[in-house]
Amino acid sequence: MDAVESSAASQSDGDGAAGATLSEVTAGQIVDRWTARDPAVLLAILLVGTPLYVRLPIEVGVAVFALGTFVTGMAHGAVDHLVPVRTASISFRRSLAAVGLVYAVLGAMVVVAWWLAPAVAFVSFILLTWIHWGQGDVFALQLGGVTHLRSRGERALAVVVRGGLPMAVPLVSFPEEFSLVAEATLGLFGVAPRGLDLLFTSATRIGVATVMGMVTVIALLLGVWRVSHGASKSGLRRDAAELAVLWLWFLLVPPVFAIGVYFALWHALRHIGRLVLVDTESTAALDAGDVRTAISRFARDAAPLTLGGYLVVIAAGIAVPAGVVTPLDALGVALVGIAGMTLPHVAIVAWLDHKQGIWWRFPGWLRPCWVPDFSAGPQPSCLKPGVNSRAATSRPDPRDQIQQSQIRDNNY
Repeated sequence: MDAVESSAASQSDGDGAAGATLSEVTAGQIVDRWTARDPAVLLAILLVGTPLYVRLPIEVGVAVFALGTFVTGMAHGAVDHLVPVRTASISFRRSLAAVGLVYAVLGAMVVVAWWLAPAVAFVSFILLTWIHWGQGDVFALQLGGVTHLRSRGERALAVVVRGGLPMAVPLVSFPEEFSLVAEATLGLFGVAPRGLDLLFTSATRIGVATVMGMVTVIALLLGVWRVSHGASKSGLRRDAAELAVLWLWFLLVPPVFAIGVYFALWHALRHIGRLVLVDTESTAALDAGDVRTAISRFARDAAPLTLGGYLVVIAAGIAVPAGVVTPLDALGVALVGIAGMTLPHVAIVAWLDHKQGIWWRFPGWLRPCWVPDFSAGPQPSCLKPGVNSRAATSRPDPRDQIQQSQIRDNNY
């Protein structure tokens, strides 16, 4: 990390705008290391325990899922009410009202769906989570220096691959456990998963494995082609390494345990890092090497609605018709409660994607709230007046992207 920071500092000795830009990139690299690179390495190391994981009872997986949800899973969506404040410079009251309305309306729709058509709600939750987990990784990849996802189509393909690994691959490798979770969750509403039997047939599983394998290979081949046209080699190596780890993790580790670890260690941490970067005070703290302040600010901001999320899950446990008897029932209740919060959370994250230009134009590198457009001159900043104003109003030089790619390649 010191090498990265010194390289960034040496590049900032030119004009002031470039210096401000590289300052934010340094903060992004710190977040990338703590919330994406190191957790990915840890997940790779955890693969060593695969022979043990497959012998563990499913109740241990439920406990791991509960622990992961308690530690980071619930917190990663608990700062949604501050996203508009920090990315659109609107008042706290308006932000809280808008996000509260989104959660109330979309959450109510999910609740009604679970009570009227539990099987449809279950499948919809799986598909929505597929999109959302892929959505989160697209940002993390770009923040980490991946430059081969240049078109919307390539980023959409990354969503399919990255979100499909935790949602689809366990269906291929552990259909019995996947089926048990579906049965327990639908059983809370007195419904048998008869309509889902088709999902667990050999033909479906072979089809899913084939499609997931094909889209993974296509995504990597497109990355190789982009590298041959100037994209970052280290970015492609990172993408391929992460895909290999995820494939092995979800192919070899029982799904409840695997998703419990992934949710806390991979998805939630990456989104927490993203939220830290839209808080200008946390970014400034990171730029000064003060990681503790950034973490404490997030913990403070997330605490109230993290508690609220726990109360939503408890309310779901009280409300389900069949009651909670077994650990699998408790897992099902957690999934129902999380589902009620996932749809509005995805809507807020999609809005954040829009503000940061994830789907409009390939950024090359990302700065909090910036919508890059190198052809149109300075863009309006969503930062508060007076905060990083020079960096927010200066037009980025495309040459800086090349320099940053070289810095990442040299320090990979």
